[in-house]
Amino acid sequence: MPYGCELARLTVVRHGESAANELFARAVETGDADLRVAEPTDAQVPLSATGVRQAEALGRWLAGLGARERPQSVICSPYARAVRTWEVMASVADAAGASYGPALVDERLRDREMGVLELMTPPAVRAYAPAEADRRERVGEWFYRPPGGESLADVALRVRDFLTELGPAAAGRRVLLVAHDAVVPAVGRVLAGIGGARAATMPAQVPNASLSWWVRDGVGMRPVVIGGTPHLDG
Repeated sequence: MPYGCELARLTVVRHGESAANELFARAVETGDADLRVAEPTDAQVPLSATGVRQAEALGRWLAGLGARERPQSVICSPYARAVRTWEVMASVADAAGASYGPALVDERLRDREMGVLELMTPPAVRAYAPAEADRRERVGEWFYRPPGGESLADVALRVRDFLTELGPAAAGRRVLLVAHDAVVPAVGRVLAGIGGARAATMPAQVPNASLSWWVRDGVGMRPVVIGGTPHLDG
């Protein structure tokens, strides 16, 4: 039986746009290899102003859920952008009359660790670590592990450990995770079970403030939506 199949529903929110997401996009657009993120570590990167607005939209989505759809447990990545996303979501939902308690935090939901490439934009990696840029393209995103960092397959291993504990602890419950783009394909791979196909969804296909969810269908956890953003319209 796949890990996590005891849950009734599992929803994963990617955090709103971060200051690093904003800067990375600008670096790719301009090709500027010298743009630098201000924060010293990835874990400290905050939401951008856009990210806060996206988190507010997520809060309105959360407030609009019916009683049979609302998450009964919320677990968050420890990274600042994920914690802040949940804080804003919960505040907006609370103001609309849908109160939630504080989220639990679990470090296994952290973003993919990039080792020596941490917070380096794609143009910076190409300019200052061209051999790594070439190796990443050659190996492919699922298996590429930067020096001192993780591949997406590595992320799936710690997510599997997390879901192994979560399933029995939250059996029959609706659970919301607030995490990162790397966590979504990892969750998909783990829920597919032994022999399941490798997740096709890569981080670029999991937008900021998007929703992905799986429901129990009697056999396992069936994906319903991956990277959905209709709640951000308007």
